[in-house]
Amino acid sequence: MSLPLANDLWKRLDAPNYYRATKKYNLSFPVLEENLDVDVVVIGGGFSGINTALELAEKGITNIAVLEAQVLGYGGTGRNGGQVMAGIGHDINAVSRHVGPEGMETLFQIGTLGAGVIRERIARYGIDADLCRGYGYLSLNPRQTRTLHKWLSEFTEAEPDEDIELLQGTAVHTVIGSDRYDAVIKHMGGGHVHSLNLLLGEATALAGHGARIYEHSPVQSVDYGPRIIVRTPKGTVRANKLLWACDSFLDKLEPAIHAKTINTYSFQVATQELPFEIAERISPIRGAFSDISPVINYFRVTNENRLLFGSATRWLEYVPRDFAAWNRKLMLEIFPFLADTAIDFAWGGPMACSANLFPQIGTLPDRPNAFYVQGYSGFGVTPSHIVCKVLAEGMSEGSARYDLVRSIPHAAILGKDHFAPALLSAAKTWHQLAGYFNGRR
Repeated sequence: MSLPLANDLWKRLDAPNYYRATKKYNLSFPVLEENLDVDVVVIGGGFSGINTALELAEKGITNIAVLEAQVLGYGGTGRNGGQVMAGIGHDINAVSRHVGPEGMETLFQIGTLGAGVIRERIARYGIDADLCRGYGYLSLNPRQTRTLHKWLSEFTEAEPDEDIELLQGTAVHTVIGSDRYDAVIKHMGGGHVHSLNLLLGEATALAGHGARIYEHSPVQSVDYGPRIIVRTPKGTVRANKLLWACDSFLDKLEPAIHAKTINTYSFQVATQELPFEIAERISPIRGAFSDISPVINYFRVTNENRLLFGSATRWLEYVPRDFAAWNRKLMLEIFPFLADTAIDFAWGGPMACSANLFPQIGTLPDRPNAFYVQGYSGFGVTPSHIVCKVLAEGMSEGSARYDLVRSIPHAAILGKDHFAPALLSAAKTWHQLAGYFNGRR
């Protein structure tokens, strides 16, 4: 794996993080050192790869091999905020012209499934992933509050049985312990989860179905045809179908999909363990939170009473020299009473963004047995569980939902390999300015 960052910067991004320090599954899988014949080969051992494989296994397709270049969860799955949010993409209305009113209704229905899929999977397989219910969507000003009123109608219409309400004024403090916000939607159908433990529990379930998982087995080449041949340094897999599930860690391995996303970066910190009363003050509902700005701050109190806080640069694309200090500054704007709180972990990682900030699934051009999934655009914990359910339908029996999602165009991002910082800075600036017109700033 090589990323467009100097080695010293990548070492800081790849510093020991909260998830690795608190994982509960001591799993390891062998290096591929043989030649296999399987029905499906999956490249990538994160949420996308493991979830799609598990969905297929639950359908009875169990002759599966998963190839991971590092260790399971090394990519975005083990670096994110753990937010269990509603929806399937950043702005579902951005794809409305491609799918029409009926398609939008289907996408809204799909977008409500993610939290339920996660809860059902945890219950079915007894996964220990610190799942906690409760989410707060936060507005910073009256303009954003008007947007929350619109969201409230959409949320309650889509999930009429959930505990969802909009609070303003002093009532905001019953959900979030900060004076920074004008209003909040409390959505008890959402929440947060230890994403690495969730993945490792799902991998345990997948292995229990008979699928084979290999770590430290980077793909070196792929030969396409009726039988696809995937080569690693010490082994080979022949398969009827292939899934590329690398997202921001694709590293140019497949040019046809490499062109469809561009990597930006996010940064997270986790504080020292907080006194119980401070944790309760931050999060009376013990939920997860994010504002609704074009580039969000997102945070939650973990099972150990740490505050996990993350964000990304807003206007210009760069990696802060000290992103622990950079994130602390943002954190203290919201919770100034944490000024004397130590930061125990600071890390970061890439996010593969699509041009429309919507996840991409489909098959490679003229290769109907070579599938891919990517482009979560920093919004992947919940959508990956939805998208991969739909993708598994497409890889097995086919479905109208799969046909709908794959029909959304995937634009190439020209110049990404040479001008990524400039392109991302321009996109972020446009995204921020557009926020004034769509109620997000």
